[in-house]
Amino acid sequence: MKNIYVKDILRLTNGKLIKGCEDTILNSFSTDTRTIKKSEVYLALKGQNFDGNLFYEEALQKGSSGCILNEDAKISEEVLNKYPNSFIILVSNPLKCLQEIAKYKRSLYNIPVIGITGSVGKTSTKDIIASVLAQKYKVLKTEGNLNNHIGLPLTILKLQDHEVLVVEMGMNNFGEISLLSRIAKPNVALITNIGTAHIGTLGSRENILKAKLEILEGMDEGTLIINNDNDLLHEVKNKINSKIKVLTYGIQNESDYRATNISLSDKGSTFDVLINNENEHFQVNVPGEAFVLNSLASLIVGLQFNVSLESIKKGILNFTLSSKRMEIEKLKEITLIKDYYNANLDSMKSALNYLGSLQDTRKIAILGDMLELGSFSEELHREVGKCVYDNKIDILITIGMESKNIADECLKLGFNKNNILTYDSIRDAYPHIKNLFKKKDTILFKASNGMNFQEIYSLVKGDL
Repeated sequence: MKNIYVKDILRLTNGKLIKGCEDTILNSFSTDTRTIKKSEVYLALKGQNFDGNLFYEEALQKGSSGCILNEDAKISEEVLNKYPNSFIILVSNPLKCLQEIAKYKRSLYNIPVIGITGSVGKTSTKDIIASVLAQKYKVLKTEGNLNNHIGLPLTILKLQDHEVLVVEMGMNNFGEISLLSRIAKPNVALITNIGTAHIGTLGSRENILKAKLEILEGMDEGTLIINNDNDLLHEVKNKINSKIKVLTYGIQNESDYRATNISLSDKGSTFDVLINNENEHFQVNVPGEAFVLNSLASLIVGLQFNVSLESIKKGILNFTLSSKRMEIEKLKEITLIKDYYNANLDSMKSALNYLGSLQDTRKIAILGDMLELGSFSEELHREVGKCVYDNKIDILITIGMESKNIADECLKLGFNKNNILTYDSIRDAYPHIKNLFKKKDTILFKASNGMNFQEIYSLVKGDL
C-alpha cells in the first residue's frame, strides 16, 4: 500500500493543521458521517443544501481519525480537547482537496487504469470488465455508479494493494470527464456509445461525443476501445491522436472484435468471436444484445492485459450485474424485469427490444419519464413509442407527464387504444393496474431513477 500522510495534504492544498501530527497516515476517506467507519478521514464537502462542516464532531464521535474542513469552519475548543488523538486540517476548498489527494494517490501507483464512459451501459460494462480482470488480478472498481467528481476520487482513494483499477466516468456537461480523466490518468479508455443522455444540456449528439472524448485528455498514450456499431463512434477512429491505439468491437459493423452466431434467450446469450483465426465461443448470463456488446468490450480489455481466453470466458459467464439494471425475477409464473436505475432513448430501446424478442408471453411495458431531455423530450419519448409499437408490446402503461408522448405516438401508429393506459403518477396508476397481471406475463419496469419506480415495482410484486 502507498501511504498518504497529513503532511501530503498540507503540501498539496496549502492547508493549515490546527490539531494533530503531520506524520499521521490517512488510510481511507468518507464524505458522509452517516456511513463513516472507524479510522476513516472525514472530508467535509459543501453543497447548496448542506454544509459538511456542521458534522465534524459526529465524525469524531464515530471514530474518525481526523477531519478535513473548510477554512471557515467553527471549531470548538472543547471538541479539540475531547478527541486528543485526532487531527483537523483547514483547507480553502474541500472538494478540490479531495480531487488533488486522489490525483496524488493515483500517481503513486504504476498499475493499469481502465476508464469507461458512454451514454448508456457504463456500469454494466464496468462490472463485466472487472469480472474478467479479476480472474488474474486484484481489481478495484467503481462501486455502483459513483462516477462523478466526488465518486471517482473516493474510489481512487480506496487503492491499497490492488493491481488494476476500473473506473466509470459520468458527466452532465463539458469539462467534467476531462477533470475525471486528468485525475484517473487511464491507460485504456472505453466509450460504450453516444446516445441522447444529457442532450437537453449539451444540445446535440455531436456535442455529447465531444464531451465523452474528453476521456482522452488524461492520456498521453494508450488504447481507446469503441463500440463500432454506434454511428458517431464509427467515424471516430481516423480522428484520434496517433499515440492512441484504437480498437473496435461490434455486431453489425466489421470490427476488430465482432460477435457472430448470436443466440439470444431469456436466460442470456451465446456468441462467437474470431480470434487468431479460430472461432471462440462465449456465454453471458444476462439477457439482451447489449450484454453481448459489453462482453466484447471486456474481451478486448482482458486480452490487452494478458488474461487467458478461458479466464475471460469465465469472467464473462460469472459476472454479476449492479442492482436495478435488467434484474429478472419470476413470481407465480409472472416474470418481472427491473431496469429503472436510469433511462434514456438507448437504454429504453435496448430493454424494449429484449422484451419484444420474448416468445410465449404477454409483454407488458410499464414506462416512466426519461428526465433531463429539455426541449428534446417530446421527440425522444415519441421515439420510444415507435419502439414499443415495432416490438409488438401487448400492453403499454405510462406513468408521468412526458411519457404520455410514448402513448400518443403508439396511438398514431395504430396501437390498440384499449391496451394503452396512461397515468400522471404511481399513486394514480396502481389502483387501476394491480389486477391486470396474470400467469405467463412478462412485465418491464423502465424509467429514469427520479421517477421512483422502486415504488411501483414493490407494489406490483407485493400483490402477486
